[in-house]
Amino acid sequence: MSYQVLARKWRPNNFSEMVGQEHVLQALINALDNDRLHHAYLFTGTRGVGKTTIARILAKCLNCEEGVSSKPCGVCSSCKEIASGRFIDLMEVDAASRTGVDDMRDLLDNVQYAPARGRYKVYLIDEVHMLSKQSFAALLKTLEEPPEHVKFLFATTDPQKLPITVLSRCLQFNLKNLSTDKISQHLNYVLNEEKLPSEALGTLALARAADGSMRDALSLTDQAIGHGGGKITESDVNAMLGTIDRSFAIGICNALIAGEGTQLLAEVAKIAELSPDYEMVLADLLSIWHQVAIMQTVPESIDKTLSHYAEICEIANTVSREDVQLYYQICLLGRKDLDLAPDLKSGFEMVLLRALAFRPGRAPGAKKSAETKSETGAESSLKKPQAEVNSVPQAQQKVIPKVKLAEDHKPALTEQSKPEVSSIKEKSVAEDKALAPKETHTKIDLKRLTQNNWVEVHSQLNLGASLGEIVSHCLFDKMNEKQLFFIIDQEQTSLYDSAHQQSLAEALSDYFGVQLSVEISFGKTEKETPRAANIRAKEERLAAAIEVLNHDPDLQEFKQKFGANLDTKTVRPIDQ
Repeated sequence: MSYQVLARKWRPNNFSEMVGQEHVLQALINALDNDRLHHAYLFTGTRGVGKTTIARILAKCLNCEEGVSSKPCGVCSSCKEIASGRFIDLMEVDAASRTGVDDMRDLLDNVQYAPARGRYKVYLIDEVHMLSKQSFAALLKTLEEPPEHVKFLFATTDPQKLPITVLSRCLQFNLKNLSTDKISQHLNYVLNEEKLPSEALGTLALARAADGSMRDALSLTDQAIGHGGGKITESDVNAMLGTIDRSFAIGICNALIAGEGTQLLAEVAKIAELSPDYEMVLADLLSIWHQVAIMQTVPESIDKTLSHYAEICEIANTVSREDVQLYYQICLLGRKDLDLAPDLKSGFEMVLLRALAFRPGRAPGAKKSAETKSETGAESSLKKPQAEVNSVPQAQQKVIPKVKLAEDHKPALTEQSKPEVSSIKEKSVAEDKALAPKETHTKIDLKRLTQNNWVEVHSQLNLGASLGEIVSHCLFDKMNEKQLFFIIDQEQTSLYDSAHQQSLAEALSDYFGVQLSVEISFGKTEKETPRAANIRAKEERLAAAIEVLNHDPDLQEFKQKFGANLDTKTVRPIDQ
């Protein structure tokens, strides 16, 4: 007997053998068992998810000699003939090859006649969206007034191309892509029944490559059996598919987290020796970052039987949530640009180098570069007001800053008024320089760290943008030897994760020159946090700036001469 491929040999013969699609099967079972049958059914979904298989099982249910039920006997002549494709009252049509109106008219010429053998005459039209407009028009008349002995079963991968008049006359069932877990479990069952040795990670790799299609999974399994000489191993499957062992992708992730460019390129060199499909490698990286994000956000939802579960847990505890999102986005966009690169390896390297270059902050234990220290102008502007407000005694915290008007709100000036405005500006700037306090950065000793001077210490720390945002909502609580305890405002914890504790500990260790550890707990901050101090300082500086302008004699004279008013919304303090 000739060899029968797995996709045909293991094709389900009844609803109980189907994998997945429970939402469709339950509706059909209820309809069959309660005699609530429709005259036309439309099954939609991507390739290999079971559209025509369900249609054939439904044809068995309708014509089984034991009677209409959701459990056809499978042994009567009707069931056997339907299974082998020889049943005279089941007309299977491939609409892709018979699209013309004449083909449809020939098919429907005998609709009015009773079935030759079965209970129902069943028309199964696959890829029905390929029919021409004229064919749909010819079919529509029969769909509107179908004989009682006729059932139409349509299958398509593109239901949007069907006329709305046809859709409205069908019961539509949308079949879903099968999950990787369901496909993997079924492959393990099939291989066990076939008495073929297999590795769980090998079948998992096949399930991922099938992309939701059970037929593709079984076809790939056939190919893998031939490639591996009668057995399924992860290494053979990866070699066949052009994919790599997931440990290589884990190595790349760890190199990115560490910020080690040399190690990163070394990992790429290892992968290059396997002649991989670099798009598949990026897909593996995306899968890892996705699982890491789930681990960090909803850890109870992650499957503990997942491949390399321990390594994913370790990555989730090491990398920040912001970095995970950055890496995911860069790898996602990198897949789109990969084919534009001079060669795939260099394109893949550039994706990873881009992720390394745009990574905020610093690698654990590494010194901050000048670029990281400067961060963005926005962060620098946050730090300066904090230093100014907190480096003077409490009684003298009223700051008189320089001021400026927004460029697009400055009044038009005549030639006669220009010298007067110039003198106002010169006088205002000179006055502000005399009144504004000088920036000081007096370093606080570790033993003198308190809740009162924590805001000043925070302003002098080298923190990245994301870490700085988190720490600005933290309040120093207490110190136990070389461990510092902080409380983060419980309403500001959406971006916080445990990796921030280590990053803050490193920044404080650099500042105080002592190796420190940090523990951050959630709670209500009773005293002023750095963020609150910064907001208060900005408001005070703005109020002081408006006061300077309102009492400036030259500006008062200008307002009287031109009938002008001060638009306080355009006033901005100028940082020293």
